[in-house]
Amino acid sequence: MRRIFRRHTRRGKTLAQDVPPILQEANFAFDKGEYGRAGELFEKIADTAAARGGPRAPLFYLQAGRARIFAGQTTLGVPSLRRGLELLAQREQFPRLQKAGTRVISELNERGLQKEASEMEMWLRNVLPSAPSSDSLVKRPALPMHCPSCGAGVRPDEVEWLDDVTAECAYCGSPIR
Repeated sequence: MRRIFRRHTRRGKTLAQDVPPILQEANFAFDKGEYGRAGELFEKIADTAAARGGPRAPLFYLQAGRARIFAGQTTLGVPSLRRGLELLAQREQFPRLQKAGTRVISELNERGLQKEASEMEMWLRNVLPSAPSSDSLVKRPALPMHCPSCGAGVRPDEVEWLDDVTAECAYCGSPIR
């Protein structure tokens, strides 16, 4: 008999059990450049997460919005981006809001959506507290480009760090070293 190696999460479940197939499919579609499909899937995930008050709902809305913008569907993407940022503000996750807002504004500008970027920038200035965040001053080790569990892209400046060498995947919650 062949033994299957399984990594365990903090809760003792295997990672494959923790990651919903729709999330894996959404990340795969995004990485393949199928942005319209990825946007649809991330919107479904975001709506489900938001309905139950899930902590990752803002991230899923942001990713849905990014996918829609990348697909050229600005009218569908901007509301998702705004909803993700609003949820971060409501939850007073200001360091994450600052990072995500900066990224959203940058990507909108890169796509030639200056009007939308300007609106987001003005909103962000009104919502964020005036004190700068000290989180960006901490040097962290390199992480893999994708989560080994769900396949999501990993951005070291946007993950939640569990300790000095371990981060938590923002999408599925798996530890990443």
